[in-house]
Amino acid sequence: MKHQKSFFINLFLIGLTGALLFASCKTQRSIIKKPIKEEGPEYLFAKLKERELQFTWFSARFSADYRNGNQKQAFSGQIRIQKDTLIWLSLRVMGLEGMRLMITQDSIKYINRINNTYLIGDWYDLNKFLNTNIEYDILQSFLIGNDISFYEEGKFKATIDKNVYKLTATSRRKLKKYIRKHQDELNVFIQNIWLDPETFKITRADVKEIRKDNIKLDASYSSFEAIGSQLFPREMTYQISAENKIFVDVVFSRINIDEPMTFPFTIPSSFTRIRS
Repeated sequence: MKHQKSFFINLFLIGLTGALLFASCKTQRSIIKKPIKEEGPEYLFAKLKERELQFTWFSARFSADYRNGNQKQAFSGQIRIQKDTLIWLSLRVMGLEGMRLMITQDSIKYINRINNTYLIGDWYDLNKFLNTNIEYDILQSFLIGNDISFYEEGKFKATIDKNVYKLTATSRRKLKKYIRKHQDELNVFIQNIWLDPETFKITRADVKEIRKDNIKLDASYSSFEAIGSQLFPREMTYQISAENKIFVDVVFSRINIDEPMTFPFTIPSSFTRIRS
């Protein structure tokens, strides 16, 4: 059981491929920023939604580093997303594809070309081992730097934290019409969102589930680049705090928005299925 749980945690973290910890070596400038104006939560949340990445199709290449205590792994890959429908990931080590994942609202499929195995499961299986309620909407939002979809919007508190805006929700619930199968009750999260005072883009976000605050997901976003008329963070960091702290650091490149794509995923007949 412990081995299985470790496998699912690592699988989930691979799916969370995101991010590079922004410990930039850029020259420090001695510019004193003017204090920002206080704004209400309704105004800030509206600006957040206005500046979110709008897309139907998203694709990018990335390089990444995974850190879990003394364990370290560098890899690269591709990510493709059809909004609210499908996340596809191809992961490469030393130039060769080692793993491929296809994640939907209801299923998680995984091919491991290193040991010729595959897995077909769902979010219920995954969360049963993680003892939480992470789902597709949260994963998609954290991967692209948007707010989570299909959750209540009106219970935020606004403050200023180190010259950026901070929105805090102490009880954010899943909307009833978007509850998935296997869920007996609404997900309830504590969430914090930090916004750049000039662009109103999310620079950091964290979420933890009420009653399970030992499991927390924290994401940081930086190095924003114009993709058409929109801004997208090329560098991100994900920190998962559970039994220990795990980091996934990624830098994105070759970012494309709204170019239709395919999601190839074929399981070789010689591969062995891993049971969840």
